[in-house]
Amino acid sequence: MIKSTTSVFVQTTMSEVIIRVKNLKKDYLGDVITTALGGVSFDIRKGEFVSVMGPSGSGKSTLLHILSFLDRPSDGEYTFSGKSIQELNDNQLAFVRNEEMGFVFQAFNLLARSTVYENVELPLIYSKMSVSERKETVEKAVASVGLSDKLLMPAGKLSGGQKQRVAIARALVNNPPVIFADEPTGNLDSKSGMQVMQILKDLHAKGHTIILVTHETYTAQFGDRLILLKDGFIEKDEPIVKSDKKITTLK
Repeated sequence: MIKSTTSVFVQTTMSEVIIRVKNLKKDYLGDVITTALGGVSFDIRKGEFVSVMGPSGSGKSTLLHILSFLDRPSDGEYTFSGKSIQELNDNQLAFVRNEEMGFVFQAFNLLARSTVYENVELPLIYSKMSVSERKETVEKAVASVGLSDKLLMPAGKLSGGQKQRVAIARALVNNPPVIFADEPTGNLDSKSGMQVMQILKDLHAKGHTIILVTHETYTAQFGDRLILLKDGFIEKDEPIVKSDKKITTLK
């Protein structure tokens, strides 16, 4: 659910498109023009779990950066909940990222000397919540990933799996409708990776839209749709059959 009544976006229904890209392109300028995305088009509906795969250099990281407002396309159209990003300035984009999107990164991106509580609280610093409301919200988010007993521990002292769970708690503390997960299991052992993916699966079951970038078969299989990129173009866009052996690990 999009919870902010001051959002520049209109709340969508379960059947409506939340992300739409049309002929999206991205070129990087230098001595030679490098094309990262050659023109991709797709819709993502509210409540979907989409796995984006592709070999190194396929454009999947570039696509994620554009979808999450970290970069702008060179050409093409991108609308989020019906609003074109070309119509928004940087401050508006930053506001939407904080209110409407959550992020989970391979490298965790936690403040090592800050406590679990302080790391999860970061997205709420500029919110209008009272101190007591903020405390309750943070504690609830941390509890949802099973780390209530680590609340006051410095993040740097946690295991890799625990750090990623803290990152997930931080991503969901604002209850964002869309969660971007960029190789969230890349630095984890298989057991910790499965725990992280189960949390994302549970969030999807609660109605969050999940966009997962991965090269790992077992994580992609948690999605219900696969977008496979190659050389900046979509090679495949199809539902994921859980027993489908055609999905392979891509380096």
